[in-house]
Amino acid sequence: MDAAKTGAFIAAMRRERNMTQAELAAVLHVTDKAVSKWERGAGLPDINLIEPLAAALDVSVLELMQGKTIQEITVLELCQKAEVPRKSFYRYFESKEDVVLAA
Repeated sequence: MDAAKTGAFIAAMRRERNMTQAELAAVLHVTDKAVSKWERGAGLPDINLIEPLAAALDVSVLELMQGKTIQEITVLELCQKAEVPRKSFYRYFESKEDVVLAA
């Protein structure tokens, strides 16, 4: 995970949901300073917070880890994550969203 990219993604998703850092922090039972630290790229959330953070931002864990929405993630990146050959992608999955759901 790239701290700066992940932090920018967290900030963008939080703002898109009209949440303050304090509101997100309250949902995750952390301080608003911790959220600020993540958003500035000065640190990453604890591994135990990844799933609750993704849920709070209404994104998948894959999107959070990649720092981009499913629409921005390429099929090649998904093939690498799913460990399937690029040319066989659509034999295994109907869409990019299927990879996220299978994860």
